[in-house]
Amino acid sequence: MDLWLTLRLDGLALLFALLITGIGALVTLYASSYLAGHGRLGSFLGQLFLFMSAMLGVVVADNLLAMFICWELTSLSSYALVGFHRERPQARRSALQALLVTVAGGQALLVGLLLLAHMGGALELSTLARQGAELRAHPLYLPALLLVLAGAFTKSAQVPFHTWLPGAMEAPTPVSAYLHSATMVKAGIYLLMRLHPALGGTASWALLLTLVGGATMLWGAARSLAEADLKRLLAYATLAVLGLLVMLLGVGPPRPCTRRS
Repeated sequence: MDLWLTLRLDGLALLFALLITGIGALVTLYASSYLAGHGRLGSFLGQLFLFMSAMLGVVVADNLLAMFICWELTSLSSYALVGFHRERPQARRSALQALLVTVAGGQALLVGLLLLAHMGGALELSTLARQGAELRAHPLYLPALLLVLAGAFTKSAQVPFHTWLPGAMEAPTPVSAYLHSATMVKAGIYLLMRLHPALGGTASWALLLTLVGGATMLWGAARSLAEADLKRLLAYATLAVLGLLVMLLGVGPPRPCTRRS
């Protein structure tokens, strides 16, 4: 199996790239004012740009290993951003919790991606997407699916891996707005969308995504109603939206109606 660094900018990747760069530009302007005069503003912006670059790598990479490297870089850079106020014990604990959960999910994702590469004989997502029928019929389909979903669910804070997201609101407000409401938590959604042609369309896919997404949506909506803190309210509202997106990916598009003559 040859190893190539391949990039792809199709409609889905372009949509997420515009989301990352557009919101990132606005958050950068806001952060410059929010942390004006702070002694570590320069390092904060450097970490923010590292995260933005890693997210762009996730969405434009067509190679599984390149995407995984960028995937892990988002976890490492978010650790530094969440723990920016390192003088606060709670900020350090929240940063460590987010890192441990997302990195553990990343290790499961790595094994799942390697299984996919073994099953399809290729490392390119575009190639694997054309082999969906063969992959879904492979004996290793279910283990690969579970491992990939573990990585996607931890990154997008799905139940029961959701606890790190409200805690990560200890980060400065620009971080909460960018990483945990707009971009980082969408990485798991992007991965599920990208792998849908290769892994979707089965009963296992539909059941797992519908149940987990539905539970996350209901839990996030219920908890947001009981919150008075605006940042935690944002976190639980984000959970509800993420759960809705995952559930819709599990339900899939409506089937065309057939007329009986």
